[in-house]
Formats: sequence, C-alpha cells, structure tokens
Amino acid sequence: MPKLIIVEKPETWNFQIEDVEVISADEYISGEEYQVMKNLKVLNLCKSYQYQSEGYYVSLLAEARGHKALPEVSTIQDLRFPSILRDDSLDFDMLIQNTFKTEPYDRVEFNIYFGITQSENLNRLAQQLFQMVQAPSLRAAFSKKNKWVLQSIRPINLNEVPEVDKPLLVSSLEKYLLRKRDYRPDKKKYDLAILTDPDDTNPPSDERALKRFYKAAIETGFNTEFITKNDIDKLIQYDALFIRETTNVNHHTFRFAKKAQSLGLAVIDDPDSILKCTNKVYLHELLNSHKVLTPKSVVISEENCDSISTKMAFPFILKQPDGAFSKGVFKINSKEEFKKVRATMFEKSDLLIAQEFLPTPFDWRVGVIDSQVIYVCKYFMATKHWQIVNWSANKEKSREGEVESIPVDQAPSGLLKTALKATALIGKSLYGVDMKEVDGKFYVIEINDNPNIDAGIEDKILKDKLYSIIMEVFLDKIKAEK
Repeated sequence: MPKLIIVEKPETWNFQIEDVEVISADEYISGEEYQVMKNLKVLNLCKSYQYQSEGYYVSLLAEARGHKALPEVSTIQDLRFPSILRDDSLDFDMLIQNTFKTEPYDRVEFNIYFGITQSENLNRLAQQLFQMVQAPSLRAAFSKKNKWVLQSIRPINLNEVPEVDKPLLVSSLEKYLLRKRDYRPDKKKYDLAILTDPDDTNPPSDERALKRFYKAAIETGFNTEFITKNDIDKLIQYDALFIRETTNVNHHTFRFAKKAQSLGLAVIDDPDSILKCTNKVYLHELLNSHKVLTPKSVVISEENCDSISTKMAFPFILKQPDGAFSKGVFKINSKEEFKKVRATMFEKSDLLIAQEFLPTPFDWRVGVIDSQVIYVCKYFMATKHWQIVNWSANKEKSREGEVESIPVDQAPSGLLKTALKATALIGKSLYGVDMKEVDGKFYVIEINDNPNIDAGIEDKILKDKLYSIIMEVFLDKIKAEK
C-alpha cells in the first residue's frame, strides 16, 4: 500500500523507503491525484493539528477519502481533553510507577517518536503512550506527589524536534513503515491481523484452529500476522482485523474493533456486533420486539427484584448482562438462593436477566457468517450438570459435555431459519446462535459475536473449507470497500 508523508518542507526530507512519497500539506489537500487515489497510508507530520489548521485538514480529508491517517481526527480531538488522557493512563499505572521508581527528581519530560525514545528504560512506557495517543511525535511529562502521574501529553512538530533527536525520528519512522511483511518478496495483495491472547486458558479458537485460520488466510491471498493487545498502534498497517479473543465492550477487544473500523479495515467482530451481542438486556429486547422465540425473560433491577416470584417460577436462570462462556449464569431454585446470588450480581450490574429454565439434553449452536450457515453443532450438558460447561467441576475433562457436529443440510429447517432471522437483526459478521429445542420449537438463548471454532469440533464437517469460507468473506468485505 503506497504511503505519503506530509510535511511543510518536503525538500528537507530524503527517505529511502519503497512506496513512500514526501509531499506538502497543500499538495495533499489540493492535488487532484490524491483526491481520487485509494489505499493510501498518510503520516501527517504537519507543524500543527489545531482545529482548521492545515494539519487538521490533512487528517480530516484523509478520513473522507478513505485513506488511513496517523494521527486520526479522533486522536486530534482526544488531545484537546488532557484530563481524559490522564484517566486513560491509569490502565498502565503499574508500568508508570515501575518506570520511575528510581527517578531522583519529581518531574520527567521526554519525547516519543513512533513509540521510541532516546532512553531504553523509557521505551516500554513510550510504546504504551503511543498506543494511547497515536500521533507521530509526542512530548510526555510526568510528575510525582504521592505517586507518579501523567501530567501532560501533546504532539510536537518537526521544528520542536531537537537536533540530537532527528536521527532517532528518522529511524523510528522508517522502522514504523518497514514492517517485515512490507518488504517480503512473496508480498500478497492484502494484510490481515488476527488478534489473540496467548495467555487465555479458554480462547474461542484453540491452537490447531488458529493454525488452520492462518493457512486459509495465506491461501486466500493475505499476508497474515498474529497480534496481541499490545499492538493496537500497528492496526494502520493492515487491511483487515480478525478478533479471536473473548470480546466485551469494556475491554481492549472493543477498542481494537473501533480503531480498526475507523481506519477502514474489514473487521470481524465489528464493534456494533460486539456491542449488541455481549449485552443480554439488549438482545432480550431486540429478539422479543422482532418476535423471535425466546425463553420467557424478565429484566430486573434492585427496585423490582422482589416481585420476581409473581413473574417467574422456580427454578429459573439468572444472568449477568455481559457474561460469556456460561460464566455469570446461575440456576436459582428458591427465594433464599435468589437473595444470596443477586446481591453479588448487582454489585457488577444495575440490571440482570431472569430467564425461564428450559431443561434439554443439549443446546443447538448454529454458526453464521455473512448471512450463511457454516456449521451446526449439538452441545450436550456437562456430566450431572444443567449447563454445557460446569466451571465448578474438579477435573477439567469432566467440565464440558460432548459435542456432536452435523451437516448443515441435515439440520432442522426451523433451526436454520431462526438462526438466520436472529443474526440478521445484528449484522453480517460471524455469529454463533445458541438455541434450545422444546416440542419442535426453537428458542434463541443468546447470540455470540465470537463463537467457538475449535479444530475437530465446529470444523468437523467442512474441515479446511470452513476456514476458507471465513477468509473469503474478509476478502469480499475488503473488495467491497475499494
């Protein structure tokens, strides 16, 4: 993908980087060729990002033209509210304290160029700050009273870069641009990032499945890399993002999805799907308003919870709105148990879901992507348990029930029709619809935005073709946006 570096005086810069052009802000704003070009990455090194300055308009027009800009307009807006950025820095407070624990002074200020500083011991912190504020050159100041805090962070222009720092700026910029895959001889047309958590003991895809995703992506025509939560600053380098982590709104996965979408990447799971699927209160209202069959459900608060016995018979299921992998879900057998369990749950959420208990030997799971069914499974209940996963089981082997995969064309038509109707209310991303079958009727329990796809289970019928279908959807999404 061609890259533009926007500066005030292009003649003073001489980068020896393939596919990189250095031009002025006026050229980018007014040049007709840049108004119609696609697939451009724009590094905005203008002297000011102030509202209605040339630097501001470079990033604004880049967004309007579908170019990937650094910094984005949203980043420029964030820089206007330093208190919000100071609050965001609390996410890595331990790193801040450890970085400065031997610092003899009570104030430290340093420059950051694409996540790199002159001091090696500051680079981990600098990388975190660059991920938080994705602007090419930054000046950060920390001060200490009771503890170290971020006092200020702001972009700096090229005129403010000290002479001693200029070689570092150039080398950091080149390092940022010259990712390994940018100069591989076997470079494909598009770049895909797969977000994973190597430390997750219960990921949505196991290691064998991830390898098959990688293989399918390469065969589809993607340069493919696995990334982690520390790589949000790299998203500008890609064309697509595939999230294979358990998602949540108050989580880095949602920030990744939002960031990728704002950069114009094809994203699965997209932020809208994460927002809708991870909240059971929303899903309850959505499905019921569109007459999708669900178990009888009641949204309860601390104010109305005592009246639940008039609306729901025991036993019933009590759920946290954002639980995942069968966690945050309790079977309530009595008023006493309800009082005990709800007290803890209301500490985490103002609203809970009480749902009719429908005992069945298994749950259906229907995998859907881009409005097509790609797998159907029966998840049987864990041994002597009412859920498919028994998190309290002593032995890991007895924690989960058996899984049976069946060909899509052998699945009940009502099951498939219900799954497609339910997911159409969310979008055209990748979903797993959990359903119960009672007396020939199919009840939607929930819709998962990042369903399990494990080797030998969900892929048992289609095998490698399952992964290829998902990669082809990515390719179609990218082409549709070009």
